[in-house]
Amino acid sequence: MIGILVVVAAVVAGGYIFNLARTFDSQSTKIETAFPQESTRPEKPQPTQGGNGKTAVNILLMGSDSRGATESQAAEGASSDQRADTLMLVHIPADRKNIYTMSIMRDLWVDIPGHGQAKINAALSLGGTPLMVQTVESIFKQRIDHVAMMDFQSFKGLTDALGGVTVNVTTPFNSSHLKGHYFGLGPNTMNGDEALAFVRERYAYADGDYQRVRNQQAYLKAVLKKSIDAQTLSNPVTVSNLVGAMSPYISVDKSLDAATIAGLAVDLKDVRAQNVVMFTLPTSGTGTSADGQSIVLPNPDAIAHITDAMTKDTLTSYVAENHFENGN
Repeated sequence: MIGILVVVAAVVAGGYIFNLARTFDSQSTKIETAFPQESTRPEKPQPTQGGNGKTAVNILLMGSDSRGATESQAAEGASSDQRADTLMLVHIPADRKNIYTMSIMRDLWVDIPGHGQAKINAALSLGGTPLMVQTVESIFKQRIDHVAMMDFQSFKGLTDALGGVTVNVTTPFNSSHLKGHYFGLGPNTMNGDEALAFVRERYAYADGDYQRVRNQQAYLKAVLKKSIDAQTLSNPVTVSNLVGAMSPYISVDKSLDAATIAGLAVDLKDVRAQNVVMFTLPTSGTGTSADGQSIVLPNPDAIAHITDAMTKDTLTSYVAENHFENGN
């Protein structure tokens, strides 16, 4: 979804934007019930100074290794067997100068409204997309404006549509998803199958999901870098293939249509890869729940500071103060 925003921003003046919009709207799935009851939600923010009358935008991204009936149930607000393997909160400040993507560990131990404490990814299985939105909103006291759910298979199609991407591997490993494949230290040029194996890997690491989250961020940075490369954007076929490859694997709330994305894209026309910051919500390490589950412990101070920064639309300052410009 971040990739689509950046690509549309670069081609919005092109003659083939109508076809891109039609592809996205016709091939993506609409989540009929994406949000909880209005009475349970934070109030809509007011425009801030320096934002040209605009407000910050928050988009909740969920990634899953499975699609199908379980996703349909989750989208409708019903319980299902599906859990969010990847959870990211995208924050676009009112001034539209940057895009901040904060990964949330899927095993973070939180209060899920109406269900008590559990891993945050359980919210999707307990109450579908609306409960996941309500859970994130209750943690950060921020209103979620849009929701997008992506299947991991989209990473494969996206990579192949770009003709492969080069990702900097910081922790080498033998893949447990792609038999016989070794991801060496340094730049690795990956095809679709390799990219999918890379973003899914967690068994090869001592810190499991922590490194997987870092890998996913590294992959997304590589995709963004290549997506806005001049050779990519000047080729209508490549851009069309890029949108076409991702759209069938994306489910979005009904208001996040091509027109809305195009509007955001125009606002973000000056954003480049270096303006997209990715970091992980700081935690207090790992532990064990009362019922014996391996969990990630929340860091109340970090949550409070991020909540304050998002409320005041000063996440840029928070990131700089904590040196998260290149992740954490």
